Amino acid sequence: MIRLVLADVDGTLVRSDKSLSERSIAAVQDLHAAGIAFAVTSGRPPRGMSMLVEPLALSSPIAAFNGGLIVEPDMSVVEDRVVPDQLVGRAVELLASFGLDAWLYRGSDWLVVDPDGPHVDREAETVQFEPTVVDNFDGMESRVAKIVGVSDDHDAVAAAATAANDEFGDSVSSSRSQPYYLDITHPLANKGAVARFLSKRYAIAPEEIATIGDMPNDVLMFAHSGLSIAMGNSDREVQRAARRVTTSNDDDGFANAVERFILGQRS
Repeated sequence: MIRLVLADVDGTLVRSDKSLSERSIAAVQDLHAAGIAFAVTSGRPPRGMSMLVEPLALSSPIAAFNGGLIVEPDMSVVEDRVVPDQLVGRAVELLASFGLDAWLYRGSDWLVVDPDGPHVDREAETVQFEPTVVDNFDGMESRVAKIVGVSDDHDAVAAAATAANDEFGDSVSSSRSQPYYLDITHPLANKGAVARFLSKRYAIAPEEIATIGDMPNDVLMFAHSGLSIAMGNSDREVQRAARRVTTSNDDDGFANAVERFILGQRS
């Protein structure tokens, strides 16, 4: 019996244009009505998920930065985990060696060097606020919740992810949140830790949790849930890691998963 649903946001809960479909909103309402808790986790900053609170009537903690910062729906901080100061500069250098632009999320600020760089406009539209432009990241190594490497060379992003794991090991969590994004966070800032946090907070056993996602960083939460569901738009490696596969995010995959695999099983 599923008592909690934990969903990724981009590529899962929202469509490609970053909007919520009416069926997705209705599916969350149906979860509430069935007494099933609903929570979201994303690589987005907290401000970038505030627009979900009202339409989805969110009451559970929101896990931003892949769990690097957990906030209540009113944006008050529950827990925060930052990248170790001494690794920030090294991570930025590693990203640059693969031709990736670096972004830093520090406190409530999103810091970029090149405002015209790849996906800056896309990110600003998604999170609904503009970045702060800086000359460089010198002296900004403290309180960094997330470092993002960005490139439209998807092979370079994948190679940088492998290199980051090889160089930093368990000192950070490094995973792709989109084919063009590499997220580097605190080692305990990952979606598996988010699932464990919610399990403990609500005294819900892992086997009573359903997780839904589309990217490799979502596989970490799949392992801490009884029912894992991959989106139809996800890579084959993600689909192989899940127990079920739904349709794509542009074909109401989230709503279909809730209706068929969660509420349908109850009925």
